[in-house]
Amino acid sequence: MSAPKLSVQSIEAFERPVHLRLPFRFGRATLRHAPQAFVRAFIALEGGVSSAGWSAELMVPKWFDKNPKLSNEQNFDQLRQSLAIASALTLADKTPATAFARHASIEAEHHTKCAEEGLNDLVAAFGLALVDRAIIDALGRATGKSVFALVKENALGVAAPADLPGFDMDAFLQSLSPAETIGARHTVGLIDPLRGVEIADEDRLDDGLPQALDEIVAAYGHTDFKLKVGGDVAADVDRLTEIATVLDATGKPYRATLDGNEQYESADEARALWDAMAGAPKLQKLCASILFIEQPIARSAALSVPVDALAAAKPVEIDESGGAPDAFITAKSLGYTGISSKSCKGFYKSLANCARMTAWNAAADGARYFMSAEDLTTQAGVALQQDLALATLIGCDHVERNGHHYVDGFVGSGASADEANAFKAAHPDLYARTAGGVRLIIKDGRISLRSLDAPGLASAAMPDWSTMTPIALNTDGVF
Repeated sequence: MSAPKLSVQSIEAFERPVHLRLPFRFGRATLRHAPQAFVRAFIALEGGVSSAGWSAELMVPKWFDKNPKLSNEQNFDQLRQSLAIASALTLADKTPATAFARHASIEAEHHTKCAEEGLNDLVAAFGLALVDRAIIDALGRATGKSVFALVKENALGVAAPADLPGFDMDAFLQSLSPAETIGARHTVGLIDPLRGVEIADEDRLDDGLPQALDEIVAAYGHTDFKLKVGGDVAADVDRLTEIATVLDATGKPYRATLDGNEQYESADEARALWDAMAGAPKLQKLCASILFIEQPIARSAALSVPVDALAAAKPVEIDESGGAPDAFITAKSLGYTGISSKSCKGFYKSLANCARMTAWNAAADGARYFMSAEDLTTQAGVALQQDLALATLIGCDHVERNGHHYVDGFVGSGASADEANAFKAAHPDLYARTAGGVRLIIKDGRISLRSLDAPGLASAAMPDWSTMTPIALNTDGVF
């Protein structure tokens, strides 16, 4: 179909605090609370139809920019600044254009302006990703089409990446099809308890939710896991051995990924971890279950040195180094075969990387290159649902999910009872009221995606804007 052209009339931004029920440690950072950003965009189609759309994303400190000299509040300000720049550039040109053309016309300039403000590519991607998703949502609502239909029909006007000359983007998008369910890959953080019997009375939460790994597996039926490591071979092997003891005891097969979180200085050091794991008798089943290793090397070096030695043992993907639009191309030349998809990095970026993966695998006559679906503790409601929709669109059978565990559903994310009830009513396959709150449903380790097929970007309910604090966005790109 011909992609409709639209103009963006206005953009509003909000935030509200999110409090974790359990501290979550990744790398050298421990997260206990952070604001969640929300964006509302108003568009007008040629012909006069207008609509609003929205998006949401947690503003995680010490992940987008891990500079230890920056405080958490400074990290939040970086993300607000990225959102302000993206909003200003989007609103600067009122000429009607397709949703993708509007994105493509400002992407390079957005990254340049962010760099001038000292914001790295990952921070830059955050702001543009939120604006893009709100526009996609608004377009779906204006046309009565779900994001799955918008993509399949290329109603967004997506063009093939310049590095894939001759690639049939329309045919590729037509081939994408959402599944009815997706596996929930549970993240095991560096300080997460592994056995319920080992939790001290004073540390036991009284919220009716599982706390230790063995309790989580029993409650949700997980068979997919993401295991964090911390950069010390001996300590990591000890921790993984304890984790393996819990997982092996279930007697069920499982799949796992190993997340280095940039904690190893080089590919050789990361390979030393793998060799130590492979040589540990108690880790044989866990090693056999590992699908890939996620960015073990700090982003300052990850895209400057080959990882062939490590990749010879297990496939390796980039995550934190995937902020730039061409990151997958650079990574491929260094021996990486995978890249993560995250909504905070960009909807269109994931589609472009999926197209690259498809083209490269066709040329290689096999499934050498891959994408995984990862998560920055996406919260119940808009953020969770938009990320799930993207994950299934690019063909992922499992997605890292941890927001439902570290945050107590809609209550922990600061939502009102009205908002929680609205999402539960609109998406009864996704949410249920348990232990006094509305929370995500995970059954037999999987999440239903059926109700995401609604007009817009995967949400048939809207946030309660009255619970939020506005983020002041000025037309000159400051907040």
